Amino acid sequence: MTSTPITLITGASRGLGRNAALQLAERGFDIVITYRSGQAEAQQVAGAVEALGRRVVALPLDVSDSGSFATFAQELRRRLQQVWQREQFDVLINNAGVGVHAAFAETSEEQFDRLVAVHLKGVFFLTQALLPLIADGGRIVNVSTGLTRFSLPGYAAYAAMKGGVEVLTRYLAKELGGRGISVNTLAPGAIETDFGGGRVRDDRSLNAAIAAQTALGRVGLPDDIGGAIAALVAPGSAWINAQRIEVSGGMFV
Repeated sequence: MTSTPITLITGASRGLGRNAALQLAERGFDIVITYRSGQAEAQQVAGAVEALGRRVVALPLDVSDSGSFATFAQELRRRLQQVWQREQFDVLINNAGVGVHAAFAETSEEQFDRLVAVHLKGVFFLTQALLPLIADGGRIVNVSTGLTRFSLPGYAAYAAMKGGVEVLTRYLAKELGGRGISVNTLAPGAIETDFGGGRVRDDRSLNAAIAAQTALGRVGLPDDIGGAIAALVAPGSAWINAQRIEVSGGMFV
C-alpha cells in the first residue's frame, strides 16, 4: 500500500462502518465513505475524519442497485483524481448491510430478495466494478457475521447470504493473489448498534443473555469491530489471506 493509504468503506454513515472510518483515520488512512440515504450523517462522519487530519470523500451508493455500480466507479475515479491525484485506492471494506429478523417459515420472498441484493449480489458486483481501481497489494475485507458459525432463530436468510460472502472471499483471495491483494472475512458477533432495529443494544434481557454466553462476559461494542478492521488492514498484516476472522469476544465457545 501507499504511504497514505485510501480506504473505501460502504455503509459508513453509521454503526460499524462509521466506527471503522474513524479508527482508520486515527491510524493515518484517508477515507472514502458511502451512504444510501443518510447524507447528513455521512457528512458528520466526514467532518470527524477531517478533524483527525485526514482527507475524506462521501459518495452516495445503494449497494442493492447493481445497475448503478459502473456510474459509481466512474465518479469514484473522478474524485480520486480530484482529491488525491491518484487513479486507485488501497482498501475496500464491504460493510453496508440491512438486517431482517424473521423465522424461516415466515420469511417472505421480498425479504429474501432484498438480502440477496444487498449482502451477496451487491458485494459480488460492486467488488467486480471496483477491481480496476484497487491498487495491487491492496486489501479487501468482507463483513460477515458470527451467525454463519452459530445459529439463532430468526436469521436463516441473513446468515445464508453471509455464508455465501464467506465462500466468495476465498475465491477472491485465490483469483486476486496474482495482484498481491489480500481478501478476508471479518465476522462480528452481537454488537450494540442500531442494526436490525437495535435489538441487541436496546433489549436488556437479550443483551444479558448474549453476554452470559460470551467468554469475555459482555456484548460487543462498535469500537471492538472498528479496531479489528483497522488491525486487519494494517501494514504488517498482508500475509493474512483467505481467512474468516470472528470478532465476537468468544460467543458460544
